[in-house]
Amino acid sequence: MSVLVVVEHDRGTIAPATLEACVAARALGEPVHALTIGVAADGLVDVLAEHGVSLVVRAHHDLLADYGPEAWGETVAHEVRRSSPSAVVATGTDRGNEVMAQAAARLDLPFVANCTEITPGEPWSIQRVRWGGSLLERCTLTAPVKLVTVAHHTHEASPAPASVTTETISPELDASLARTVVAERVERAAGVTLATAPLVVGGGRGVGSADGFGPLEELAAELGGVVGCSRAVTNNGWRNHTDQVGQTGTRIAPDLYIACGISGAIQHWVGAMASKKILAINTDAEANMVTKADYAVIGDLHQVVPAITAEIRRRRTG
Repeated sequence: MSVLVVVEHDRGTIAPATLEACVAARALGEPVHALTIGVAADGLVDVLAEHGVSLVVRAHHDLLADYGPEAWGETVAHEVRRSSPSAVVATGTDRGNEVMAQAAARLDLPFVANCTEITPGEPWSIQRVRWGGSLLERCTLTAPVKLVTVAHHTHEASPAPASVTTETISPELDASLARTVVAERVERAAGVTLATAPLVVGGGRGVGSADGFGPLEELAAELGGVVGCSRAVTNNGWRNHTDQVGQTGTRIAPDLYIACGISGAIQHWVGAMASKKILAINTDAEANMVTKADYAVIGDLHQVVPAITAEIRRRRTG
């Protein structure tokens, strides 16, 4: 028997969450195989071998030239029928959960999303994130093939080199599945992204306006980070939704998150709680973000943020 990891990638660029899924799969105690979907992912064999994968199954089909949840879900279902793994592990991202939901429906199997702990047995004992991260649930899973996704940032990717072999399959995919394949893309500027940045400076309602983000941009630039924001900010039209940190935005895991004028509502906290350290800047000492932060400055962010930037520049030039 084996554990199959569904490899999430974007036109051949592997998602970091896939390597976290490999760690979770290795812990299940069976050989780890991986399924790459589309010719663009053929070059991922070496990195998968570095993370414990002993067999890479490469799925090729014209409908797999770009991402499509139905086509990818049917490809996963095809491989489960073909190779009968004991379990399938995927990423607990929006894409990973979407693909696994498609596969589960096609296989008529139960599916457990966003797992943080998995204890094999009969049945499996699982801890998973529910309600956007506001609670943890214990559940059990009984099925001929277990389908799970691993909550993002709950496992740290680590190498475990393995000797790897490959094989190629051509799943039968109905032309109707093309209806949900990506048709066009809008490229964002190159550089670090909100999801991958080692440092994020976040702004909330307390920033006051779109122009108020100028000092936050300066601080982020000095520290090699990016600027994020709360939902209140996007609701007010001050920043684009792509900058939103939270349950309905981007989940971040920087080394440091500097939260400026953010109250820390549960939806925002869910997106920021994986940060290694949090510095909150707020006039309200009782704000949720302040009480949960590792460090806090109680003061006006319009004075504190420029002062931090000025001190960083002084030390660099001094």
